[in-house]
Amino acid sequence: MRLVIDPDTYAVLPWSPADFRRARLFCDIYTPGGTPFEGDPRGTLKQMLAKVAERGWTYNVGPEPEFFLFKRNGGESVHPVPHDIGGYFDFSADDEAVRVRTELMDALSTMGLEVEVGHHEVARGQHEIDFRFDDALRTADKVLTLKYTVKAIAAQHGLVASFMPKPIFGINGSGMHCHQSLFDKKGDNLFFDPKDDHHLS
Repeated sequence: MRLVIDPDTYAVLPWSPADFRRARLFCDIYTPGGTPFEGDPRGTLKQMLAKVAERGWTYNVGPEPEFFLFKRNGGESVHPVPHDIGGYFDFSADDEAVRVRTELMDALSTMGLEVEVGHHEVARGQHEIDFRFDDALRTADKVLTLKYTVKAIAAQHGLVASFMPKPIFGINGSGMHCHQSLFDKKGDNLFFDPKDDHHLS
């Protein structure tokens, strides 16, 4: 296999030590013969987006990633313990992750994500960080960037981050709503129809 770097994805990891900076790049995977590797999800997405572009369309996605922060229990228990007891959009002292979330949002902004909001979700220890929509490929790269960043910074705070859909039975699970839109060359939203009662095409 051959990895071909996408130079537009270069970003320094802001939490890496100042005297030993590390960076992140995304790559496309090719076979030794030079054809795109069929098992590369990024490559598959690029192929689909090329077909969308042939029609003169742009496909945008805006996700809402949710995750849990758990206390690191040193392997004493297999049951995850949420980091705090906060609730939905909690602004009380019960939301103990304000500092962690702020640090996460700062790091993501430094890495090129246009963070729009970060807040406590419904369940204990559950959080959401949203960033501005982008074309589907850049959004996919940004979701991976967010997951990697959340796990790395959580670990620095002695926490474990999980994007599992349902890590704890009986309480709210995590999801990732995705707002999707198609625009034509003129910049018109193809999902919008001014003549429809609900303005949907």
